[in-house]
Amino acid sequence: MALSVVTLCTGNAARSVMAGFMMNQLAEFEGLDLSILTAGTHVIEGQPMGQRTRLALESLGDVDTSGVGRHRSHQMTDEDVLNADVIIAMEADHVRYVRRVHETAAHKTITIHRLVRELSPDERPFAERLEDLSLTTANLSEEIDVVDPAGGDQSDYNACALELWELSQVAVTLLG
Repeated sequence: MALSVVTLCTGNAARSVMAGFMMNQLAEFEGLDLSILTAGTHVIEGQPMGQRTRLALESLGDVDTSGVGRHRSHQMTDEDVLNADVIIAMEADHVRYVRRVHETAAHKTITIHRLVRELSPDERPFAERLEDLSLTTANLSEEIDVVDPAGGDQSDYNACALELWELSQVAVTLLG
């Protein structure tokens, strides 16, 4: 059965979208059974991917952008939270949001930086390795955020995409 992953940012317009596209492509390439949904905490539902986000993905050269036209922004729902095995947030404020609004999912909500830095790569089931991190009470004060490129120029989006590409490559190996 596929591991269900939600990538989460604020507007589901840049960071979670890029990470979702990257992780999906990497999982397919590695033959891993991941189901990836992208979502946001404060979304205008149904918006297409912005041009700067698309151009940032294309700037990497390694990411297949053929499916970008299908993306529509999505507000994370109770059902998304219930079905997720892990919610990968782009910043500590997204984890705080889940702790406030979907408190029963705090144990499976983690920033992408923390996931890459702290999740054990051993052979135990994913849920056990995630449980070891005690995410419900994890201190968020020193968390490393993926900076939101919104409002920035194309170079900000490209830098964000590059950071997420490097993180996603590690994350997918840990998820698989």
